[in-house]
Amino acid sequence: MTRTFVIGLDGASWLLLEPWLEDGTLPKLAAFRENGTWSTSQSCLPPVTFPNWKCYSSGKNPGGFGVYWFERIRLDEGRIDIMNRTDFDTAEYWDYLNDAGYTTGVVNMPTMYPPRDLDGFVVCGGPDAVDGEYRTIDSGYTHPESLESELEDRYNYRVHPSPMLSSNQERGAEVEEILELLDLRLQVAYDRFQEEETDVVHVTLFYLNVLQHFFWNDTPTKRAWELVDEWIGRLDELKDTNIVLMSDHGCAPTTTEFYINEWLAENGYLTKRQTVEDTFQRVGLTRENALTVAKQLGIVDQLAKAVPERIQQLIPQEAGAKRQRKLEKIDLTATQAVASGQGPIYIHPDVDTDRVVDSLVTELSSVTDDRGEPLFDAVYRAEEVYSGPYATTGPAIIVDMRPGVHVNDGLGGGETQTEPDRWAAENSRHGIFAAKGPDITAAGNLGETAITDIAPTILAGLGVDIPTDMVGEILPIFEDEPAVGEQEPLSLTAAENQQYDEVADRLKQLGYME
Repeated sequence: MTRTFVIGLDGASWLLLEPWLEDGTLPKLAAFRENGTWSTSQSCLPPVTFPNWKCYSSGKNPGGFGVYWFERIRLDEGRIDIMNRTDFDTAEYWDYLNDAGYTTGVVNMPTMYPPRDLDGFVVCGGPDAVDGEYRTIDSGYTHPESLESELEDRYNYRVHPSPMLSSNQERGAEVEEILELLDLRLQVAYDRFQEEETDVVHVTLFYLNVLQHFFWNDTPTKRAWELVDEWIGRLDELKDTNIVLMSDHGCAPTTTEFYINEWLAENGYLTKRQTVEDTFQRVGLTRENALTVAKQLGIVDQLAKAVPERIQQLIPQEAGAKRQRKLEKIDLTATQAVASGQGPIYIHPDVDTDRVVDSLVTELSSVTDDRGEPLFDAVYRAEEVYSGPYATTGPAIIVDMRPGVHVNDGLGGGETQTEPDRWAAENSRHGIFAAKGPDITAAGNLGETAITDIAPTILAGLGVDIPTDMVGEILPIFEDEPAVGEQEPLSLTAAENQQYDEVADRLKQLGYME
């Protein structure tokens, strides 16, 4: 039987890679693509980690599982909920593989914490497996639980790098730690695939995109891709194995920072009020400055443990207040709309929703940068891009950022557009897909595909019928057309979907999320 090994390359983009493919920097990837099948993979909106890793594994857009970004804004209740794995109401392709008798392994994929009980193994990672704002998690991140001690004894495994990369001025220990952990993820996945003879393994290189955010195509990012290239060559030598390369979204160099909540305030859709963050910002006390000083003094861990989380959250980021603190700065009784970063906009249910949506779509569509270029490729009503049982429970509007535009939801800075704040590169919808192996035809460039196509394609390659609630299509990548039909969707058990209160506020790491 042909097995499958999937490498998830967070934020990978042909825009970044093409020059290195052409000049010989990435010879293994170039050969892989030339002798296999590849495409530009379109992400679901917004093009961000949450929700797109789940769009990949479930074959659905966010309307199919109910998570649209790292947070969910509830204006009628005056709160913001932080999302974790248990908020995604969906089965994934490994559930269908397990149901068909295949073993699976998942290493470091965002949206998988707390770890799931799969027939195989899970090693959590990404931005969600953390404890508080600056504290990495050091236990409870694997299934089975016994795997944790094995990883630490055999590999000195770490879920997150330390020290954490938080600035594009940090090119020493922070970068070296990320490079070591990228290699470690691949080694663990490779060894488990070989030694356990697992049928399908997925591994995500999450911090690859952190390097791209801070450095775009500069040396740290190039070094990471050279490491990936060597691993592609090594994996390509596996016998009876189909190799899949994919990304959750793409990336592009950042040109413009657009502060969407400041724009909403300036245009009468949102009313701000004064909070303690304003005082801190006036005297230059921000999280970025505080972290820089703490790193210089070597007391990051001590401060993270000693200072209560509620106090840490009072210190604003340079871009302003975010998440629940964002709501503290808003007079909800006089506010019609509030936005999350990178696209989603929520409308207060007490206003004339249709009127506000129509007005916002028209006005946002006409917003331009200082050169007169539109900031958005499109501005959509939610029903235009989402389908499924949760299509009406999320944001009312979603903006499709022009490549290079970063939609920042920080509130308190006052400006609506600036030069890039912290990131050299921002997410884009244009990710990558490539496949090569005994069952894969050398069809070359397929053109444009969708991230939701990958799950049904992997299932089809193993002869598993496609769930009727998957919206993706089977890609034409196989030597022989798979003989598969349809099946009814699986439902996860109540125990599998239980809430884990102790993992709230786990997404706010300066190394990735702002």
